[in-house]
Amino acid sequence: MGCATTGNTKAAASQILRLDAEWSQAAQGRDVDRVVSFWADDATVFPPGGPPVVGKRAIREFVAKSFQTPGFRISWKTTRVVVSRSGDFAYATGTNEVSFSGQNGRQVTVEGKAVTVWRREPEGVWKCWNDASPSSVGAPLNARSLRGAGALPRD
Repeated sequence: MGCATTGNTKAAASQILRLDAEWSQAAQGRDVDRVVSFWADDATVFPPGGPPVVGKRAIREFVAKSFQTPGFRISWKTTRVVVSRSGDFAYATGTNEVSFSGQNGRQVTVEGKAVTVWRREPEGVWKCWNDASPSSVGAPLNARSLRGAGALPRD
């Protein structure tokens, strides 16, 4: 049971930042298969106002449905990654922006914050294991779900 050195944790953090930026680009490009490839097979996504989405198959359906939402766009920027001493888990924090067509047809844009948990898989590849942001990639957004998540004021 060894511990990762500071250099190794810095390298892992840099790798996660790079992967996360690629993931955001894939989401902006609406590439369902590429977006889903960043999640672990047993990942969980916590969408606003809905039940957890568990497992890569369910996440894929969730992402595909979200990309079908009129006006849906998402992007994010991770600004901080903290890697465990053991070098097998990390958490990342940052900001995101999600847009979709509102009930009146006007584009709605919501800025949020995000926390993701990353896990180093047995083959050494980092995968997102848990996504708990108010505007998770794939979240089918609408005014009702955003109000439930606290992102929009109540009527």
